[in-house]
Amino acid sequence: MPDRPRQYRQSRFVRPPGACEVILVRHGESQPADPDVPFPLVDGQGDPPLHEPDGVEQARLACERLLASGEEFAAVYVTTLQRTRQTAQVLVDRLGVEPVVEPDLREVHLGEWEGGLFRKKVAEGDPIAEQMYVEQRWDVIPGAESIEEFGGRIRRALDGIARTHPDQTVAVFTHGGVIGQVLAEATGARGFAFTGSDNCGITHVVIANDRWIVRTWNDTSHLSPRFTHDPEPLI
Repeated sequence: MPDRPRQYRQSRFVRPPGACEVILVRHGESQPADPDVPFPLVDGQGDPPLHEPDGVEQARLACERLLASGEEFAAVYVTTLQRTRQTAQVLVDRLGVEPVVEPDLREVHLGEWEGGLFRKKVAEGDPIAEQMYVEQRWDVIPGAESIEEFGGRIRRALDGIARTHPDQTVAVFTHGGVIGQVLAEATGARGFAFTGSDNCGITHVVIANDRWIVRTWNDTSHLSPRFTHDPEPLI
């Protein structure tokens, strides 16, 4: 009887040797902006705490999702802004680890629109906000960070994390603008193509040297529907 021809099944994804799996979590919803009481600033950037109770509950659900995933997290990263540390708190408490602060993964700097003013300007349809969306650049806002500066520090930070954690998985609690820029860098998309992450949405990227592989974006299956597709501004 003749041998059967060799068959080739569709292959499943396998992490490349030496690669790092990065689980990006956008922080929970932060406190509403009050034009009369600007957010406190950290290094010139607005630093509101999580909204209570919604932001706190979103954070709990995201951390429970990560804990239930069975992943072994080699490290948990947060930024200099308190809403990321607060979002990660349940995870770090359960793992018994101290989060690593990575300043270069903080949110894009919004120049003169920091402290909560950005939300007001976007909500009111300010012409500069409209120009920002048309040009897909943050730095049409006076004093804001350019895409080049923003993207450069994010790539520097993630490349450093990947070098530190080959063949490992890490959780990174960060910001909507950061996640959008990571996806734009990974896919070659226009600047604002992925700025729609929900609070506590989960994105999965594999970094293998200069190759960034997108596995998932904005997974919110762990959240109640009332927490997703919020029409509020990005930041």
